[in-house]
Amino acid sequence: MRWIQVGQDVYRWEDTCHVYLLRCADEGVLIDFGSGEALEHLSELGVDRITDVLVTHHHRDQVQGLSRAAARGIRIWVPPVERHLIDDVDEHWRTRPLDNDYDVRQDRFSLLWQVPVTGTVPEYRTRRFGAFDVCTLPLPGHTPGSVGYLVELHGRRIAFTGDLIHGEGRVWSLAATQWAYTGFHPNAGLEGVAATVLSCRLLLRERPDILLPSHGEPVPDPEAAVARLTPLLRELLDSRRRTPWDPDAMLERPWQHVTPHLLRNTTSVAQSYALLSEQGVALLLDFGYDLTTGLPGGHDRSARRPLLASIEALRRLHGVDRVEVALPTHYHDDHVAGFNLLREVHGTEVWSPGHIADVLTAPGHWDLPCLWYEPIPVDCVLPGEGTFRWREYEIGVHDLPGHTLYAAAYSFTVDGRRVVASGDQQNTAWDPARGEPEILNYQYRNRFRIDDFTRSADLYRRLRPDIMISGHWPPREVTDAYLDMLAVEGHRLARLHREILPSGFDAEAEGFSARLSPYRSVLAPGDTLRVTVEARNPLPRAEVVRLLPVLPTGWSAEPAVREVKVRAGETVTETFDIRIPAAGQRTPRQRFAVDMTVGQVALGQQAEALVSVR
Repeated sequence: MRWIQVGQDVYRWEDTCHVYLLRCADEGVLIDFGSGEALEHLSELGVDRITDVLVTHHHRDQVQGLSRAAARGIRIWVPPVERHLIDDVDEHWRTRPLDNDYDVRQDRFSLLWQVPVTGTVPEYRTRRFGAFDVCTLPLPGHTPGSVGYLVELHGRRIAFTGDLIHGEGRVWSLAATQWAYTGFHPNAGLEGVAATVLSCRLLLRERPDILLPSHGEPVPDPEAAVARLTPLLRELLDSRRRTPWDPDAMLERPWQHVTPHLLRNTTSVAQSYALLSEQGVALLLDFGYDLTTGLPGGHDRSARRPLLASIEALRRLHGVDRVEVALPTHYHDDHVAGFNLLREVHGTEVWSPGHIADVLTAPGHWDLPCLWYEPIPVDCVLPGEGTFRWREYEIGVHDLPGHTLYAAAYSFTVDGRRVVASGDQQNTAWDPARGEPEILNYQYRNRFRIDDFTRSADLYRRLRPDIMISGHWPPREVTDAYLDMLAVEGHRLARLHREILPSGFDAEAEGFSARLSPYRSVLAPGDTLRVTVEARNPLPRAEVVRLLPVLPTGWSAEPAVREVKVRAGETVTETFDIRIPAAGQRTPRQRFAVDMTVGQVALGQQAEALVSVR
C-alpha cells in the first residue's frame, strides 16, 4: 500500500478499493475509505487531519474500515438511498430475507456492523466539504444508489466515479449490476447494465477531464472509455430483449406531447404528466421513479431510488424554467417517490387534497401498502372536491376512491381539450375489436369499497373529458361508448361482490370492521400512546359495539374497554391511551390489538398496531 499522485493535490491509496485524498495544505477529504489504513499514512503527504469522508456506495470494500473514521470524529457522508446500509445495517442483517430469496442484489456485501454517519450527500447539488466544493452526481449502475463526485481543482474537472466504470472502459462487476431476478420487465436481470449506460452518458454531459474509479487506473479520456464500454453493454442487454433498447430516447426525448401544453413522461414509473404554462413554468401530475431501467427486487429503501433526469429535458426542449408544483393522484410510491427530491433540488411545492396529504405527511400512521419511506411535506392542502387556480388553468379536484380510498382525479382544459387525470383507477385499455378488457384496478388493502367504481363512472360522465390520462397506460380519447362501458363494469363489479360475500353482514370489500391508528409508533419505556379505533357496525341493525384492547404483558389501557351503540353500517371513532411500563423491555415491533364484539357477534381481534420500544 502506498500513495500515488494522480493529479495536483489528488492522491490515491491502494487498498481494498482506491481511496482518494483531496489535499489542501495540512487538511484533506477522502473519497471512499477501504480498510482505513490510509489514515496511518497521512503524514507522508504532510496532512494532519481528515475533515470528511465521502462514500460512493455501500459495498464492504469501500467502507469496511469506516468505524476508524467515526472513532476519530471525521465527518462521514453517504449516498441518500444507501444510508440504512451503513448506519442501520444491523437492522438490515436482522430483517434481510434469506429463505426463498429472489432478491439478487449485492446488498449483503455491506458492513458487518453499523457505523454512525454525519449525513447524506445532496444529489444534483454542490456543497462544501472541508476545503472543497463537491457536486454529487447520481450514478446508478454498480448499485441502485451509487453516486459520484465532481470536483473542480486547479483548472481540471475531476470525477470520482466509484465502481461505475473500470479504468480501461470495462466494469468492475457485472454481477453487481443484476438488481432483480429474471422476470417480465424488458430489462429484467440487467437493470444495472442499462443504468450504467445511462449514467455514463449523463456523466459525460458534465465534461469531466478525468475519471478516477474505485478499481482500475485513471481514465484520462472519458469519452473514449464510455465509447468502448456502452456498445458492449447494449449488446449484452439486447441479447435478452425482443426489441433493441434505445437509451437516446430515454435521455434526449423522455416527454411526448399529449397536446402542445400537456406532456407525458415515457421513462418514469408511474407515468408523470407536465402541464405547461405560457409563463415558462410547469405543474407535474405525479412524479415517481424517473428514468427507470427496472426496479430492484427488494423493498427496502436502497431498492427504490428517485431521479430527476427528465427535468433537464423539460428545460432544454420545452422552455420550462422551473417545475413549480407537483400534484399526487394518490399516495403510492411509484407516483410520489420523486416529490421530496423535486422540492430539495428545484424548490417544487407539493399541493395535495387533504385526504391524500394526511398519508403523505405521516406514512407511519397508516396501515396501507405502497407507502413512501419518508414523510412528504405538503405546501398547499387542496379541497377534496372543488377547484383551484394554477397560472392560467382552472383545475378541478375530485375524490376518486376505487384503486385506493386516498386518491383524486383532476380535470382541466388545455389547448381546447378537456382532460381528466385518473391515476391508477382503471387501465384505459378497452378495445372490444381486439378483445381487450378494461381492468378496474381495485386492491383490497388500498381500502376498496364495493360501489367505488360505479361512483367514478358517474364522475367521468359528469365531467365528459375528451382525453383521459392515467398512471401506467397511454392517454385515451374518450367516447360515449367508453363511458357507458365503465358504468356497466362498475355495476357488475358491485353486483358480484354483493352476490359472493355474505348477506346480512356488511364488512365492505375490505373484510375488516376495525382499524387502529397510528399503525406504527416508536416510544420509550414509560410513554403513553393515544390510539384511535375506527369501528364499523357490519350488521343490518343497530348494536352495541364493544372494543377491548389486547396488550402485551405489563401494558395497560385507559379506558380498559369501550362500549358504544352504533347504527347499521355506521362507523364510529373511539380513543384509548396505551401505557408502556417504565421498566418494560426494549422490543422492536411489539404488537397489540383491539378485540371487537358487535351485539352477540364476536369478531375477535380485528385490528392490530405495532410499537417499537426503544
